Order: sequence, then structure tokens, then C-alpha cells
Amino acid sequence: MVLLDGKSLAAEIKEEIKKETAAIIDRGEKAPHLAAILVGEDPASQTYVASKEKACHETGITSSVYKYPANISEEELLKAVDFLNHDNEIDGFIVQLPLPPQINVERIISAIDPAKDVDGFHPENLGKMMTGQQGFVPATPLGIMQLLERYAIETEGKHCVVVGRSNIVGTPVSILMSRKAIPGNATVTLCHSHTQNLGEICRSADILIAAIGKPGFIKADMVKEGAVVIDVGIHRIPDESKEKGYFITGDVDFAEVSKKAGWITPVPGGVGSMTIVALLMNTLKAWKMKYQK
Repeated sequence: MVLLDGKSLAAEIKEEIKKETAAIIDRGEKAPHLAAILVGEDPASQTYVASKEKACHETGITSSVYKYPANISEEELLKAVDFLNHDNEIDGFIVQLPLPPQINVERIISAIDPAKDVDGFHPENLGKMMTGQQGFVPATPLGIMQLLERYAIETEGKHCVVVGRSNIVGTPVSILMSRKAIPGNATVTLCHSHTQNLGEICRSADILIAAIGKPGFIKADMVKEGAVVIDVGIHRIPDESKEKGYFITGDVDFAEVSKKAGWITPVPGGVGSMTIVALLMNTLKAWKMKYQK
């Protein structure tokens, strides 16, 4: 079993980004600038945005966070998005999800300038991804593709099973894996909560990507011997026996599945680390699209 170490790979990519950013600054040009809109006090969102800020600091990318109360109106949030769309100092920004129930998420995402949509959620960027045009790929799927590429995982002609069909991970990564590209050229099955014979389908996978949002859902009897297993899930499980009062786990029963898998991502230290660095990659790309036309 080979560990697909997202943490160490992310550190390597951050060094690459740091060198590019330093070269930009040395030329007397403005450093790439990534901003985030954070609404409310969701702990997971706060942790993610703090990790983003730390990663920006490590690579020389400028970082800004715009914080708003949970009771913000949709119109006020749209004004904040419009402000960042027109702020020439900012090259890319994200609106951290989830948003409070009074906010229409699709309306907010659609209001983001596609050229600054470094999360890759805008319909225009999703459409470009579908057709292989230049745009932004959502950060988590981009991170997964980087893992596969840089660990030289063979994907061509392989059967890839994706469990989970969200617009953020499952559906985009299924498209990327099926595209005529390297990595890609896989035969993809996209599974979800209504899929029948899920265990049987998972056992047929050469590459299994778990993004179902249920802790420990993928068991060893659902995995083929030697398969590549990518665990997208991240869950904080209360546990008083732990120093922090909880432990982090994914959608895969790592302890048992790792005994059968040929390659597997850990949680934490796998896909989550790659998501942050993919966001930085998209920010640098946004800067290049803006200034190196």
C-alpha cells in the first residue's frame, strides 16, 4: 500500500508557487491577491479560511478576508460580491460555503465574475470544464487530479467509480476523469444515494473516489484488491478520550481499507491539503490570465 500523501505534495507545490510569486514581485509587479467572503461563525469554514490565509502567507500571495454576520441579507451579500468583482487589486476570491438559509447560494455564485471565480463554481467555469476550455476547475477536483498526476497513477482505460454527485466534487471529478486528457481517459461510473448494488459497483473500481459525506461509509468489502482509493470526506467526530475532544476521519474506513488498497489518501493529510493548494494554483492562474494576455 502506497500512501498518497497530500500534505507533502501540497508543500512541494507551494514551493513552486512561492518561486513564481517571488519572481513576479522581483519584477516589480503586484503579487497575486486572493480574497474570501466569510459569513457567520461556522467553525469548519473559519478553519478553512484560516488555512487559506496561512497558505497565502507561506507562498507570498496577498490574502484578504471579508467577514459578515450570519444575518446578512442576500442583497447585502450581492453588493459585497459586486465590490470584489470591481476591485482591481483582487485577482480571485471565494465565497465560503455553506451560507445561511436566507441566502440563495446559486444566485451568489452566479454573481461572481467568472474571471475571479477561483473556486470554479460559476456556471461559465463549469461549462468550460465540460468542454475543455480555459477556465477554473473547482479546487477539490483539481487537487485530486494533481494527486493522480504527480503520483503517476495510471488512469487511461481504468474503471473509476465516484461515490457522491455534488456540484462541488463528485460531478466535476467524474467529468475530469472521463475527459480526453492525462490524467483522464477513464471509464467513469457516478454513484449516489439511489444507486443499486453500490458495493458491487465499488468492488469493480480500479480507482474509487469517495465523496459521499458519510464517515467510514466505504468498507473493506466494497474495495477491490490493489485499487486506488481517494477519500474526499472530512468529519470531526466527538471523542472525549482524545486530547482535543474529537478525531478527524473521512468517508473511508481507513484502518481496514488500507490493508486492501494499492494507493490510498489519508484523512487528514490527503485531499484536504490539496484543496487549499489548488485554490492557490487557481489564484496564480487568475493573475496570469489578467496580466499576461
